[in-house]
Amino acid sequence: MTDATHPQQSQSIGFKRWIIIALIIGGGFLAFGIGGIWKPVPPAVKLPAEPIWPGVPLTNTILATLIVDLILFALAWRARAFAQSGQLVPQGFYNFFEFLVEFLWDAAESTAGKWAKAIFPFTATIFFLVFTANMVKALPIFETVGYLEQAHGTVKGYETQELIPGLLYALNGAKEVTHEEPAAEAGAEAGHAPAEGEHAEEMCTACEVVPFLRGSATDINFTFSMALIAMIWVQVMGVRALGAGYFTKFFNTGGMISKPFFGVIDFGVGLLELVSEFAKVLSFGFRLFGNIFAGALLLAILGALTAVIVPSMLYTLEIFVGAIQAYVFSMLALVFMAQATVSHHGDDHGDHAEHGEAAPAAH
Repeated sequence: MTDATHPQQSQSIGFKRWIIIALIIGGGFLAFGIGGIWKPVPPAVKLPAEPIWPGVPLTNTILATLIVDLILFALAWRARAFAQSGQLVPQGFYNFFEFLVEFLWDAAESTAGKWAKAIFPFTATIFFLVFTANMVKALPIFETVGYLEQAHGTVKGYETQELIPGLLYALNGAKEVTHEEPAAEAGAEAGHAPAEGEHAEEMCTACEVVPFLRGSATDINFTFSMALIAMIWVQVMGVRALGAGYFTKFFNTGGMISKPFFGVIDFGVGLLELVSEFAKVLSFGFRLFGNIFAGALLLAILGALTAVIVPSMLYTLEIFVGAIQAYVFSMLALVFMAQATVSHHGDDHGDHAEHGEAAPAAH
């Protein structure tokens, strides 16, 4: 059986190798041959999210987040259906899904102890949301397909190449145009006539693409919203475990009379703790945003300079970084929540949960 299948495997590997070589040659020819019509162009760097269409109050990052939510709902429904099917051995994608859940649960249990059941649903949700958003962002339709818009300011745009008359256009990477050129003159030099029934002033002359979809974490509103919610939940877990005494961590006035000097120092340290809680929001938000936005920018710029081979390797790196950032974000939230359930006086006031006060949820 082994001898019979070995030649077939060799033939399959050889065939795939020629397919890869053909794709590399074809991609290089399209990018740098035939006048550079299909040459990748560097993106217009913009921090704010753009509307999915002019005048539509929905941004491309919100649309991407909604798609991620639908994917997560579908995965959860499939996982629930498999769990209720009575099958004991996980198969297919569910096997990978179960591995991630067990991995996150083990981390929560080892870090938060008896509070793991209350903390795990939140941190696991953070991980799956950020992880799925970063994986979906690697699809080719993200940050590449959109509508044409006149380049703003001094940004250089590109002429358009008509693919389907009046319907589908592509940017011609070989013909760069500056925005300062008069519209009529630039259009005449480019030899580009507006489509029938279209006004000349409505057609961009130095064009850039506004994508329909853009990675959720490339929008600072997404990352700071996640960071703010995470830190609010840290305070909720602290109050749940320690009661009102949790706030003495920030406003420690107990020793200001009995030991004035050290009491004042303790009070100042508490205020520093309060400042650090707000600093964690900034750290959370900027860490995720900076890594994902920089990765998308690096992939787009190097993809425009070195088509075909280098972008493939960068995609692998981008997927790895996206997974790591999802893990780091969720684990930091887990650590902060676990720390909030422990008294800063050294005695675990969370023990009153065992007496019926704020028992951890099992849902």
